[in-house]
Amino acid sequence: MSNVVVLFLFLISIFLQPSHSEILLPSQLNRDSLISSPTSCPAPDPTLYYQPVIGILSHPGDGASGRLSNATGANYIAASYVKFVEAAGARVVPLLFTESTEILLKKLELVNGVLFTGGWAKDGLYFETVKTIFKKALEKNDAGNYFPLYGVCLGFELITMIVSEDNNILEEFGARNQASSLQFVENAYIEGSVFQRFPPDLLQKLSTECLVMQNHYYGISPGTLLSNEKLSSFFEILTVSTDENDKVYVSTVRSRNYPVTGFQWHPEKNAFEWGSAKIPHTEDAIRTTQYVANFLISEARKSLNRPDAQELRDNLIYNYRPTYGGKAGKGYDEVYIFE
Repeated sequence: MSNVVVLFLFLISIFLQPSHSEILLPSQLNRDSLISSPTSCPAPDPTLYYQPVIGILSHPGDGASGRLSNATGANYIAASYVKFVEAAGARVVPLLFTESTEILLKKLELVNGVLFTGGWAKDGLYFETVKTIFKKALEKNDAGNYFPLYGVCLGFELITMIVSEDNNILEEFGARNQASSLQFVENAYIEGSVFQRFPPDLLQKLSTECLVMQNHYYGISPGTLLSNEKLSSFFEILTVSTDENDKVYVSTVRSRNYPVTGFQWHPEKNAFEWGSAKIPHTEDAIRTTQYVANFLISEARKSLNRPDAQELRDNLIYNYRPTYGGKAGKGYDEVYIFE
């Protein structure tokens, strides 16, 4: 027998041997295996709403100090907040602070939660609109309709003013354009909070690495919050941070009785803003953004609001186009401008 024939027979014997790592298609499984396999996907939880919508309140101006629009009454939403919500599986309805209270309240019936953004406006119509929406959110929850609310930077600051009933309660801090860590307060109870689903390694890194972006002149110190009866009974402090002058301020809170979470930092910037070299873009920073966004939308799925489909489509952010404002190399990369 030739060497070629011997080699051929040897190769055939190898290929004919059964392989324990062989991958079988469903059609190759025996009948008993097919019978024991599930024939359909499990039904989703019927108590949850899998088409959640978040209302984002607009802010005065164009988000670019007049570079993009000088129109009287212009207001905007930074596109990073919209992407933040969409990345977690929800859609957005813009809540224009210039609209009538009647229209805004109707729009609140189209959404399953609200987000107050960062900015600078602390008085006038904008403040009154924030107050109206905040009180309506609490009313919804009191009536049994779960309705989460996120307050980011200015949004959190305004909520502290509203809850404390003190428009002068904020303090000055040097935390402009600064990446920081988050220090969890002693005995912080994270069960049921925005940090509940964070894996242990990321929780640890939040305390030791600069994974969050701060961009504020104002805030509230732990001592001020705890000494104010209205604030301390409404909020529980989860984390604190330190500004460039080593002054400590409250950086994350949650309400004791409502699905309300306040951030002095900007969870949306890590993944969706590029105008500052200080914004952290590491993998762990992006994970932080994703976990925070996912928590808001998981909370929104508990809402009982089931809006009319066509009315919702007529009011979605998709009816508007963002404007690219990042060419100047600063500020927001994209903004939705409403005039």
